[in-house]
Amino acid sequence: MKMKDITLRVRVSHRGGGIEIALDTLGFEDEKMTAYQNHLGGGMLGRIGNDCTIEDWSDNDVLLGIADKLSKYFYSLAHHDEEWVRSLFKENQSRPLSAY
Repeated sequence: MKMKDITLRVRVSHRGGGIEIALDTLGFEDEKMTAYQNHLGGGMLGRIGNDCTIEDWSDNDVLLGIADKLSKYFYSLAHHDEEWVRSLFKENQSRPLSAY
């Protein structure tokens, strides 16, 4: 599965952003999943969160695996080579989701 092939929209900036994918080719017809990231302040981005159009998706191991891959893909788009936002994915995921 290549995330870029199922990406519906993507917005990445130094203040966060998000990505949305279609889950049709992964066995979940007419469903979507997102990954998003918020700016915490002081040049720091929060962890990448996920959401899905499927109710109780976080109880499904297959969807959790897709969410993890989507988060890592979004991280690779958002944290490519800018020195001030460079951090390890695991370190980034230990941060809060939002400053609010």
